[in-house]
Amino acid sequence: MDKIVEKFENYVDHCRKLEEDLNELESECQVLKRRKTDVNSRIQVEVHSGQVVKEEVKGWLEDVRKIEQDIQDVKERAITVPYYKRASLDEDVHKKIEEVKRIQERGNFKGGLGIERAPACGIEIPTENLEGEISTKDEIWEHLMGNKVGMIGVCGIGGVGKTTIMKHVNNDLLTGSRFQKVIWVTVSYPLNVFELQKKIASKMKETLPEDEEVMMRAAALMEIMRRVRFVLILDDVWERFSLSDVGIPEPTVQNGIVKVQPLSQEESLTLFLNKVGHDVLQISGLEKILQIIVKECAGLPLAIVVIAGSMKGVDDIKVWRNALTELQDCVKSVKGSDDEIFTRLKFSFDRLPDEKIQNCFLYCSLFHEDYSYEDCSLDREELIEGWIDEGLMDGLRSREAAYDRGHAFLDVLEKNSLLEKHFERKIKMHDVVRDMAIRSIGLGVGYMVKSKTGWKLTEVPNEHEWARDLKKVSLMANDISKILVGLTPKCSTLSTLILSNNPLTEIPESFFEDMSGLKVLDLSKTDVEALPSSISKLKYLSALRLKRCHKLKCLPSLEKLVALKKLDLLFAGIEVVPQGMEMLVSLEYLNLSCTRLKEIPTGILSKLSSLQYLVVTSSLENSGVKINIEEVARLRKLEILNCICDDMQDFNHLLTEFKNFKNFIAYGLGVGKQSYNRLIFQREHKYKLRIRESDIGEKCIVLPDKLQHLRIHKCKNIRSGFNKTALLENATELVVCVISDCEEIEYMVELNSSSSSSCKPVFDKLESLYLWGLSRLRALVRVEGVATPLRVFSNLKRLEIDGCSRMRQLLPLELLQAFQNLEEIHVEGCEQMEKIIVSSDSDASSDKFSFIFPKLRSLWLWRLPQLKSICSAKGVMVGDSIETISITECPELELKRIPVQLPMLHNGQPSPPPHLRGIWIDRPKWWESLEWDHPNAKNILQPFLK
Repeated sequence: MDKIVEKFENYVDHCRKLEEDLNELESECQVLKRRKTDVNSRIQVEVHSGQVVKEEVKGWLEDVRKIEQDIQDVKERAITVPYYKRASLDEDVHKKIEEVKRIQERGNFKGGLGIERAPACGIEIPTENLEGEISTKDEIWEHLMGNKVGMIGVCGIGGVGKTTIMKHVNNDLLTGSRFQKVIWVTVSYPLNVFELQKKIASKMKETLPEDEEVMMRAAALMEIMRRVRFVLILDDVWERFSLSDVGIPEPTVQNGIVKVQPLSQEESLTLFLNKVGHDVLQISGLEKILQIIVKECAGLPLAIVVIAGSMKGVDDIKVWRNALTELQDCVKSVKGSDDEIFTRLKFSFDRLPDEKIQNCFLYCSLFHEDYSYEDCSLDREELIEGWIDEGLMDGLRSREAAYDRGHAFLDVLEKNSLLEKHFERKIKMHDVVRDMAIRSIGLGVGYMVKSKTGWKLTEVPNEHEWARDLKKVSLMANDISKILVGLTPKCSTLSTLILSNNPLTEIPESFFEDMSGLKVLDLSKTDVEALPSSISKLKYLSALRLKRCHKLKCLPSLEKLVALKKLDLLFAGIEVVPQGMEMLVSLEYLNLSCTRLKEIPTGILSKLSSLQYLVVTSSLENSGVKINIEEVARLRKLEILNCICDDMQDFNHLLTEFKNFKNFIAYGLGVGKQSYNRLIFQREHKYKLRIRESDIGEKCIVLPDKLQHLRIHKCKNIRSGFNKTALLENATELVVCVISDCEEIEYMVELNSSSSSSCKPVFDKLESLYLWGLSRLRALVRVEGVATPLRVFSNLKRLEIDGCSRMRQLLPLELLQAFQNLEEIHVEGCEQMEKIIVSSDSDASSDKFSFIFPKLRSLWLWRLPQLKSICSAKGVMVGDSIETISITECPELELKRIPVQLPMLHNGQPSPPPHLRGIWIDRPKWWESLEWDHPNAKNILQPFLK
C-alpha cells in the first residue's frame, strides 16, 4: 500500500511540475543554442585560418541537432497531452533537461575546434634569397591570408624580381594549410588557351578531352577546380584574358595590384656583394667604383646578379675600372626603358671568357621557353649533346672529356647567372635573358628563332624571311604540318636547322637544295614518313636527329654523308638499317633503338670504328635487335653501350672483352629477350644489366664492373642472392636490384660460419630492393652460426615485396638496426604474410617495445589475406617522417591499434606526425574498432583518413 501511495504522489508531483520543467528545458535549450552559435562562429574563424574541424566537434553539432528535434517533439506533445499522461511526459522532459546539460558541458572545447590541415599539395621551386623584395612578398602574403582580395596582379619591369618573389610565395604556401592545392603555371606570349588549360589540369592530376572545343574544356576545368581550395600562380603573363574562358573560377572578392619596385642602392649593394663575394671590399679604391656599378644596374635584381657573377673572382682594380667604363658606354648607347635590362645583360655576355662559351649560351636560346614541360628547364646532358653536335666541343679525345668540358661551361654560365641551376640535373634560362640572347645578340649573328611558346606557326616562314646570312634557325614546337612544294630557302651558310616537335608529314625535294652548309638537322618528334633524297647531298652534315619519328619507314642512302658523326633513330619506325651506313666511318654516336628494326646485318658495326656511343636495343616487347657480339667487341673507342646478348654464352664472351674497353662511362646490357623500355640505362644509374629467361648456371658468374642497376627475371639456378657462391657476391656497387619470377630463390642473404663473406658488408650500397613473384622466398636474411652483420642492407631506402606467397613475416626485430635508412615499405599480394615486424622475445614479454624507423615515409600493405598485425600488441613504431599509411584488402587483419607513436605537445595532447598526408583504408568498421594509446589520438588522425 505504501508503494502505491508513493507512486501516486510522484505522479501528482510530475503533473504539477510539468509546466515548470518545460520552462527549464526551454531555458537550457536557449543556452545550448547560444553555445552552438558561438561554436559555429569559432569554426568559421578557425577554418578560415586553414584548420579543419575536429570529428569530435562535428559529432557534438550532430547531437545538438538531434536534441533540438527531440525538444521540439516534446513541446508539441505537451500541447495535446491528456492529464493522465502528464506525469509520463514530465519524466521525459526531466531526462531531456539532463541530456541538454551534458551536451552543453561537452561543448566547451577548451583545446580548440580545429586541427591543422595537411600541407598544401604542390611543387617546391628552387630559388635564391630575397633582398629588397621582402616587403613586396609580405604585402602579397597579407592579401593571400586575408579575406578581401581574391586575385593579385604582380607587375613591374622585366628582371625586377616578380618571378623570384612568387617562387618564395609558392614555397611558403606549401608549408601552410590554408589551401589544398598550390598550382604554378607559366603562361608566356602569345597566349595559347588550349595549352594553358592542359597545364592547369595536369597540375590538378586531371586530364581534359583533347577533341573538345575550348569552351567545353573550360567548363570541365571549372568543375575540377571548384572541388578544392587552391592558389593558382600564373607566371609570365603578357596579355589580358578572361579567366572564365580558360575555365578558372572567378574570385568572389576584389582584386589587388602589387607593383614590384627596383631595389634601393643599399639593397642593390647588398645583393651585389652577396653574389660577387664580400672579399672585394678589401681591394683598395674599389668601394666608389662598386657604388657606381651598382647604380648602373638600376635596381634590377636580375641585372645585379648577372653582372656580379661576371665580376666574381676579379681582384685587379684596373679590370674593375675598365668594366665600369664598358658598362656605362653600353648603357648610354641605348635609349628607352625597354632596353634597360638588355644592355646590362649584354655587358655580362660580352665578358664571358671564351667565344665557345658565348656560342654555347646562344645555343640555349634556340629552345622555346617551356621546352621541358612547364618548368622551362633543360637537361644538362641533353644540352651538352647539342653542343657536341654543334662542334663546340671539338678537339677533345673522348666523349667523357666533352661531357666534362660541357659541365665546366655550364658552371661558368651558372656562375655568371646567365643560366640558372634548376633542380638536380636541370638548368634554366630566364625568359628575359633568353630574349636578350635573341634580341641583342642573336639577330646580329644570323639567328632566326620562332620557337617561343605560343607562336604555333602552321607553315614554314616564307622564302624572303630566310636571310642569306642565316646560321641558326629554330622552328621547334609549332604546328607546322607541311612545307610548301617549291620552297627553296637560299641559305648556303645555314649550319643548324631545328624543326622538331611539329606535326610535319612531308618535306619536298627542293627544301634542302640550297642548304649546302647544313651541319645539324633535327626532325625529332615529327610525322615524316620519308626524307627527300636531297638529304644525301648535305656533305657537311654531322648530326641527323630523328628521335621519335614513329612514322618514318625508310631513309635515303647515307653513303655520301661521310662527315656524319651522329645518327639518332631512337623510336623511329624504320625496319631495316639505312643503306650505306657502313660508309659512315666518322660516326661517333649511333642510336638504332627503332620500333621495328630486327637486326643489324653482319659486317656493318665492325666498320664503324669511331663509335663512342652505341645503342642497338629494340622497343618491341620480348624482342631485341640481333647483333654480332664479336663486332661489338672490336669497337675499342666505345664509352657508352646499350645492347642485348642472346644468351649467357654471348654475355660471358662480351664480359671477357670488357677489359679491353678502357673508356666506359655507362652501359646498359641485356641477356635474353628484352625490350628497350626495360633496358635503357638511367642517368642516375649509368651501369645497368638485365638478365631475362636465362639459365644462370650453378657457378657464380662474374658480373661487369661498376654494376649499379640489376634486374633478373624468370631465371633458373638462383637459390640465393648472396652466399658464398651466389650470383650477387661481386655486385658491390649495386644500388637498385629487381628480382622477379625466379622460382628457386629462398633467401636474399644467406650467411653461416663457413661463409667466406660473412664479415664483408652485404649490399651496403643498395638503395632499392624489389622482390616480385618469388614463390619460394621465405625471408630476406637467413643467418646461422654468425652474428648478424650490421651492414646488411644498411643503405636501403625502398623495400618492395610483391607476390612472394611463402613469406610469413617481413623483418625480424633483431635486424631493424640494419634498416635505419628505410623510407618506403611496400608489401603486396603475399598470401601467407602474417606479421610485418616480429620478435619472439618481445611477444613473450609483458613490456612494451619500440622499433625505430627514423626516415620511413610510406607504409603500404595491400592484398595480404592472412595479415594479423603490423607488429605484436606491445610494439610502437617511432618515426616522425611518416607521410602515408595504406592498409587495404587485408580481410583477416586482427590489428587492434596502428602502432605509430604520435608526437606530444607541451600541453600533453598528441599531435599528428608533422609530415603526415593521409591514411588509406578500405574498412571503416575496422577503423572504428581500433584502440588508441591516447583518448584523443583517433580524433587527431581522423582528418587524414582517406
